[in-house]
Amino acid sequence: MSIVGEPSKCSKSEITLEFGDPDLEGLKFPQDDPLVITSIIENTPVMRVLVNNGSSVDILFHDTFIRMGYNHSQLTPSDAPIYGFNHVECKFEGVIQLLVTMGEEPREATQMWVVKAASTYNAIMGKIGIHAFKVMPSTYHMVLKFPTRNCVREAKGDQKMTFNCYVATLRPDGTGGRSSP
Repeated sequence: MSIVGEPSKCSKSEITLEFGDPDLEGLKFPQDDPLVITSIIENTPVMRVLVNNGSSVDILFHDTFIRMGYNHSQLTPSDAPIYGFNHVECKFEGVIQLLVTMGEEPREATQMWVVKAASTYNAIMGKIGIHAFKVMPSTYHMVLKFPTRNCVREAKGDQKMTFNCYVATLRPDGTGGRSSP
């Protein structure tokens, strides 16, 4: 992992990540939605990125990996298994180092584990990405905040996108009309 960019212009004591009533503007309540954002992965805007602090790794789903123009020769092979919430083993296709940007900054090089699995999401930001960006997510406020050299930035969740992902999981193939090999 490495941070790309200039050193912080804010002292650590100046940076405060907090949530309040202004963060709730525009949200429809009651809600218990997962936090789903858009981020930029290697200069490609990627919608439907689930922020999940229960995931130990950052995941890029195989069909998204292919749609981004990558191929298997760019992956570092891995035979490590991953276990989902249903305790079913799934093998990684491999690992790739990609530059992830949230907002205009910061940009972080992070390892994305590529998985061939059906999903309504394109990627999952797990603990590795959350820690790399020093992200503080709030599912209640549907926003994540993180320190940058310009102090604090945020990425807002999209309730409509989250709802569309949920509805897609109710379809028989569970992929929202997208097919995964």
